[in-house]
Amino acid sequence: MDQPHLIVIFGATGDLARRKLLPGILHLLQSGLVADFRMIGVSLDEHDDTSFREFAQEACREFGKDDFDTDRWAEFASKLHYVNAKDGAETLATRATELEDALGGAPGRLHYLSVPPKAALDVVSTLDEARLVERARIIMEKPFGTDLESAKKLNASLHEVFDEEQIFRIDHFLGKEAALNILAFRFANGLFEPIWNRTFIDHVQIDVPETLSIEGRAGFYEGIGAFRDMVVTHLFQILGFMAMEPPTTLDSESISEEKTKVFRSILPLDPANVVRGQYQGYRDEDGVSAESETETFVALEAHVDNWRWAGVPFYLRTGKNMAEGARIISIAFREPPKSMFPGGSGVGLSGPDHLTFDLADSSRLSLSFYGKRPGPGMKLDKLSMQFALQDTERAGDVLEAYERLIYDAMRGDRTLFTNAEGIERLWEISQPLLDDPPPVRPYAPGTWGPNSVHQLIAPRAWRLPFERTWRRPNPSGE
Repeated sequence: MDQPHLIVIFGATGDLARRKLLPGILHLLQSGLVADFRMIGVSLDEHDDTSFREFAQEACREFGKDDFDTDRWAEFASKLHYVNAKDGAETLATRATELEDALGGAPGRLHYLSVPPKAALDVVSTLDEARLVERARIIMEKPFGTDLESAKKLNASLHEVFDEEQIFRIDHFLGKEAALNILAFRFANGLFEPIWNRTFIDHVQIDVPETLSIEGRAGFYEGIGAFRDMVVTHLFQILGFMAMEPPTTLDSESISEEKTKVFRSILPLDPANVVRGQYQGYRDEDGVSAESETETFVALEAHVDNWRWAGVPFYLRTGKNMAEGARIISIAFREPPKSMFPGGSGVGLSGPDHLTFDLADSSRLSLSFYGKRPGPGMKLDKLSMQFALQDTERAGDVLEAYERLIYDAMRGDRTLFTNAEGIERLWEISQPLLDDPPPVRPYAPGTWGPNSVHQLIAPRAWRLPFERTWRRPNPSGE
């Protein structure tokens, strides 16, 4: 990308900036993917340019993707500058003008709002006062409202300053290599697209369990819960990618439109098909009410009511303090209508054939199927074919999720971002659940959630935990 940019990070000394944003932008520079830029870090901490560069250096040493390159660091550090948020919009405007003059021409502007939700509109107002709206794109972190009314109010306030085309609502799940691999897998292979429908697919599972507890985030999490925190902002977005129709072209506008069509087709959630849970000990966390009904776990059944998916259930599950951490899409194919195999052959013993996408950083996919066990007789075992990026010579080319999304936003590519209409529609279908949530049920930390989660999916079974393991790369990494 040849256009120079002014990058402004609000919350530049926060945890996200330290772990992801600063190391990510350094890696984009070292990879040659971004042209010249200047960065302004903005926060309430007492820094000047020198101390902010020291902070960024430590962050990149600790969390950077590559071995720290002292020579390349000097180039990056010279582009970093700092403005204290308490100094106001005019100070920000003056510094921005100086840096844009140094870049020359009319550089693009990228503003990253790594701030708490309640501060987002204040930052938007600051950017307006600093005259940094023109030629700008802003990246916003979740949540995008907490219900339909708040989402509409937030979008209306944003649109008073920025056009919708300037707003990039980030979902780091979709920034992973595996998310784009879904598009490649579906639309580039004649083997799979013809069977990607209700005739051949029995059900779909999207499973994002986490082993972490709320870890001192009760101020944010209490009253928000797993559904608002994860399902609307992440799992439904993955569902949209997986269930969308083929776009007319592979440009971001066409892909965004097809995702939005999926959201329009999702039926309103039925609270009877939702399980809410709370891990034992949650109410003992600092800042949590002793009578809290906030869910730390949620599983639900959703339906996309269109020609392709009518009657196919989509099961979504996520939670804190669970047995394993994973990010899995598992597609279960319908079983053959009749089996000619004798009893005891093993056919059907391990459930239906599955196509599984692992959205973790390792980016793996697996196709499981029955095959004959070597030897006499007709005994069948469940086998699998697996692909992992580590198995290819291009594994080193993978961009971390935040790197990809920052790069795409700078280019104006909205493929992996959602829009205001999509967000508002998701809150609309969620309203029945928000109005009448089922009671939270306790579950032990380190488990797979409340027992009633199995009744939700019966007679089917949850794909996680796997009865088999992913193939591991050899010690050389090749």
